[in-house]
Amino acid sequence: MRQDRFVARHAAEWDAFERWLDARAASPWRARRHRHGWDGLSDEEIPSRYRRLCQQQALARRRGYSPQLTARLQALMQRGHAVMYRPPPPPWRRALLFLLAEFPRLVRAQRGCLWASLALFALPMVLLFALVLRWPELAYTVLSPSQLAQMESMYDPAGADMAFQRSGQTDVQMFGYYIWNNVSIGFRTFASGLLAGVGTIFVLLFNGVFFGVVAGHLQAIGHGGPFWRFVVGHSAPELTAIVIAGAGGLRLGLALVAPGPLRRVDALVQAGRDGGRLCIGILVMLVFAAFVEAFWSSTGSIPDPVRFGVGGGLWLLVLLWLWRGGRGGVDAR
Repeated sequence: MRQDRFVARHAAEWDAFERWLDARAASPWRARRHRHGWDGLSDEEIPSRYRRLCQQQALARRRGYSPQLTARLQALMQRGHAVMYRPPPPPWRRALLFLLAEFPRLVRAQRGCLWASLALFALPMVLLFALVLRWPELAYTVLSPSQLAQMESMYDPAGADMAFQRSGQTDVQMFGYYIWNNVSIGFRTFASGLLAGVGTIFVLLFNGVFFGVVAGHLQAIGHGGPFWRFVVGHSAPELTAIVIAGAGGLRLGLALVAPGPLRRVDALVQAGRDGGRLCIGILVMLVFAAFVEAFWSSTGSIPDPVRFGVGGGLWLLVLLWLWRGGRGGVDAR
């Protein structure tokens, strides 16, 4: 076969293979998002394409084609070998890249369920907060007098300084308690989606109502200062994680109720797989929130400007992470 016919027959696949390599080298995270299709070439096709390239390079040498052609094929072979046979990254790097890139992308992929979860949680919270501020007695129709008295005692301005003065051992104990409490709320929010989504809807509404009533009641009776100083630090990772868990639960419910073109079992398996990966990131967020709650939020010596500045900064970082994470960077492989 003449060289021009050989090149005309195989040039398209060489170009596709080279674009795949260039994408990996230039922006590997961006290329990873296209692993199921980059210019028509998926990652699963690469081993067979690489073997074909090796055969074509051997043919070009045996037939005495031009040095320019054989040099190009040799360069593509070497680059492909470097990508396919490089050693796997250490586990810590994969975990870090999951948190920085894959988890935010997965969260954004649940866009519809995420907005629904946010509405189910935030709207009752804001509404009940405003209603209890306007009619304080409404709080007693939602929570019992003993529950409200406990909250009043915890955030009483007269004893707030003493409440924040805990020993290091107590901080560690509370860290464990906050982990258990946060993770249990997140797990219930997600797993109750198996009840056709109704369970997740109930948990989101309940928590929104509870937080709104407590915040409104404490604000109405003059205990808002200690309450806001305590919650501002850990609210960003904790509340955001609950909303994400709600999105995962709603996705499970949709897989049962409205699986779309997939079989119900296949839709449920896919939603469960995505939900399991979501839960890994949610767990990290809730453990981080527990750490902040135990060792930062409870420290009374921190000036209010610093406390609220850090709280606002955490909200900004969490939202930027979920919005921009995974839009560029390095590959985990």
